[in-house]
Amino acid sequence: MKSLIKSVIRLVFLLLAFPFWVGFTLQSILMGKDQATTSWSQMVSLFPGLTGVYLRAAFYRLVLNNTSQNTVIGFGTLFSQHDTHISDGVYIGPQCNIGKCRIQANCLLGSGVHIMSGKGQHNFSDPDTPLREQGGTFTQVEIGEDSWLGNGALVMANVGKKCVVAAGSVVISDVPDYAIVGGNPAKVLGSRKPKDT
Repeated sequence: MKSLIKSVIRLVFLLLAFPFWVGFTLQSILMGKDQATTSWSQMVSLFPGLTGVYLRAAFYRLVLNNTSQNTVIGFGTLFSQHDTHISDGVYIGPQCNIGKCRIQANCLLGSGVHIMSGKGQHNFSDPDTPLREQGGTFTQVEIGEDSWLGNGALVMANVGKKCVVAAGSVVISDVPDYAIVGGNPAKVLGSRKPKDT
């Protein structure tokens, strides 16, 4: 019965999110999908409480690639790239900034987590050219299933499945499956991999 009620609520919020999707689509035609994602993300991030949680889940289900509606996206969380995928059972805490990424099932992101679109977003090799004119490369960062990113973590590289990234860590290199990492730059501190018996 509980799952039926949740399904009905999700359907209602999908209908409520439809006008936002129309606005997003029109802006996408005029300015591109990334700009529309940034703009509409700012708007839907401001709805408080459970209303906001359900509205954001419905909105991102409509506008992002392969995104589940069975997610929790906290107040004030912003998305900057359209090419983002959020799988089933993902929790994204408040005040996060999410770039171009793929978040696999059952991941937990604490408050204030930033997932950048890789570590090559800004070139800075030519001191005679202003930084804003040097461009960069956006790459999709993958967060493996059932991983936990602690509050304030900054992630610029892939994180394997079933990992723990300590609060405040700065991830600049790929993290192997089952690893527990922490620090700046993040280093492997331990493993969650079950010991063979």
